[in-house]
Amino acid sequence: MPSADRTHQCDSVEPRIVVALDFASAGRALELVDRLDPGRCRLKVGKELFVRTGPELVKRLVDRGYSVFLDLKFHDIPNTVAGACRAAADLGVWMVNVHALGGKEMLTAARRAIDSDSQRPLLIGVTLLTSHDIQSLGEIGLQGDPLTGVTRLAELAQHTGLDGVVCSAQEASGLRARFAKDFRLVVPGIRAFGARTDDQRRVVTPAAAIAAGADYLVVGRPITRAADPLWALSALEQEMRSARRRLDR
Repeated sequence: MPSADRTHQCDSVEPRIVVALDFASAGRALELVDRLDPGRCRLKVGKELFVRTGPELVKRLVDRGYSVFLDLKFHDIPNTVAGACRAAADLGVWMVNVHALGGKEMLTAARRAIDSDSQRPLLIGVTLLTSHDIQSLGEIGLQGDPLTGVTRLAELAQHTGLDGVVCSAQEASGLRARFAKDFRLVVPGIRAFGARTDDQRRVVTPAAAIAAGADYLVVGRPITRAADPLWALSALEQEMRSARRRLDR
């Protein structure tokens, strides 16, 4: 992998788009990966693909030069989460996440577990899932609007030494104003203007996410279901560049 990935530098050269490999088989995932470029995007491996294919697929993706975000959202007792994070680091992944709802002790254990690793991945906290709204939060006993909950959990993640959080773009602008630039904001739910939102409720365009202060954009269907995935990636890159130029004026 490029040295910038391992030192966690955040500049305009590194890939900011993370392609979500939301497939049920290694074969379909690798077919898409063969049509992409590790110099222009990173990859996200989530629960279904990991459960079906195991760590071997992650190793193959890393060996092909891709930076891999292992999106398993660890949430368990501190010792169990610490062991899972160490195992993820051993796979050579670029990023791994844990649920901030696991609390201070769990988050601290996760961070300490990978601090001594020579290839320490970024450790990112999951705040509130982008499928949540006020109603669904109330149904699980969490009062208040999503922004309040996300902000509180992001503060906990920062306090315990995590490298950033997953959040929606609607929350990103407030978090970017609150935290330093080295606190990464990973934004899922990216859709082109007018596209279907599917099962995510807090979705935005790439330009809006960049304007809000996002560092990395997680993109699934707009690329994975495109007839030409690399062309779709190029279109998103262009939209992001245009958004950055507007911000720099």
